[in-house]
Amino acid sequence: MMPYFDNFAHDNLPNQELQPDYLFTDLPQFQHPEILNCVDKLLDNHIEEGSGNNICIRNFDTIWTYQDLYEKANQIAHVLVEDLNFKSGNRVLIRSANNPMMVACWYAILKAGGVVVATMPLLRDKELTTIIDCAQISHAFCDKDLEEEMVLVKSDYLKQICIYGNSQLEELMKDKPKTFSNFQTKNDSVALIGFTSGTTGLPKMTSHFHKDILNICECFPTYSLQPTPNDIFTGSPPIGFTFGLGGLVLFPMYFGASTFLIEKPSPDVLLKAIQEHKITICFTAPTAWRIITTKVKEYDISSLRKCVSAGETLPIKVWQDWYDATGLKIIDGIGATEMLHIFISSNEENMKPGATGLPITGYEAKIIDLNGNEVPANEHGRLAVRGITGCKYLNREEKQKEYVEKGWNITGDIFRKDEEGYLWFVARGDDMIISSGYNIAAIEVESVLLTHEDILECAVVGLPDEERGMLVCAHIVLKDNKKASDAMKNRIQHWFKEVAAPYKYPRVINFTEALPKTETGKIQRFKLK
Repeated sequence: MMPYFDNFAHDNLPNQELQPDYLFTDLPQFQHPEILNCVDKLLDNHIEEGSGNNICIRNFDTIWTYQDLYEKANQIAHVLVEDLNFKSGNRVLIRSANNPMMVACWYAILKAGGVVVATMPLLRDKELTTIIDCAQISHAFCDKDLEEEMVLVKSDYLKQICIYGNSQLEELMKDKPKTFSNFQTKNDSVALIGFTSGTTGLPKMTSHFHKDILNICECFPTYSLQPTPNDIFTGSPPIGFTFGLGGLVLFPMYFGASTFLIEKPSPDVLLKAIQEHKITICFTAPTAWRIITTKVKEYDISSLRKCVSAGETLPIKVWQDWYDATGLKIIDGIGATEMLHIFISSNEENMKPGATGLPITGYEAKIIDLNGNEVPANEHGRLAVRGITGCKYLNREEKQKEYVEKGWNITGDIFRKDEEGYLWFVARGDDMIISSGYNIAAIEVESVLLTHEDILECAVVGLPDEERGMLVCAHIVLKDNKKASDAMKNRIQHWFKEVAAPYKYPRVINFTEALPKTETGKIQRFKLK
């Protein structure tokens, strides 16, 4: 193996004693040779095995085979090393919506021995600058449609910005060879850096190895989806989010299937794609599943066989409404950028509606108190997980110590485990509302509110209060905004007391036309507090 020229990522990994325990590495599907570039398995092997003419990526305008993606990734890798003064180990940022060229750039960076930093399209220049400075990023690929913010970035680390979309990159690619000798990385070489969406301070850099990328392909999809080469994946999460990276790139390509990429995936566009392109597996967030349910009868979704929800917990009403409308069971799951992808979920055989599920193959979980002791069944506590992947923050020893305790990854979620071992989401650690001595989980209040006939969406937060400590505050989107009134607030409050424990009722109700959300559809509760 050739050593990296630029060792920033490896030099900033947490010390071994601060890293989590890794389990199940003795299982055959998680064993890897020392020399490993994950692109060999995800892309190059399909060419060597004669599957190059199989469709790999589609969108509404384009169809690429595995051969097409392979050749373009190789040409971009040549551009990096021959034209852009790239050195192995350099971090390379990608700024793009979900499209085929973004995937080609993602593979090219790893082929050349780089570290991928894929970002969300909605980030602005200040946020991009912070990311670039934290990871000392030297190069960036940027979709022409998103160039405006990219060129505003001012960082001493950034040396090259290469624009694509009938632009500079395509011009540099056109005469490059269509083969490339992949850089010989080790299985524990850093392949990607994912930035967490923290609300304060510097963002945290989570790092993952080449073997981690292959390991998650043997975990959630094998456990919950059982993919075949005939499957067509689609979804709404950006590839810059590890939920989207797995669901729309890694999983389909690991199993030789295909992916349908959508740059602006509204519910109607998702349904149109499912109908017209016979999608079989769809990944999106609970808020999107709720809206799609109201429109599904207008489309033919008979091709769809697996529905996946993540990003935030899936309300039982959303699950039930979708099942009643389609006969399909949404697969809920919880993952984390720190763990790379989903680690607790279910499949159609072991699903318990309302529960997040069980630890999937490759992981184990327990519920602990503040002292790290496991709590009895059905008691609330902190979720602790360990398995085939784990948290490796770069250059943030104090944050690493917070996330990893005695070898376990502490996700920041409050869960309970029932007598059968099923795990039930209670709240994010900072979403528990303590009012007059009662512990009230925001998600419990939301789940009740969502059953009201006039409520379309809601988000519940705690408001400081001198008398009670905190008040339950509900931000509500009505199906008909014209009904918003003090009288409607009173009706909702009285109704809530009749259908749920009265101490949980929202003492404060704010009507709003829309809830603030991330690009992945997750409600930004911190903006409501």
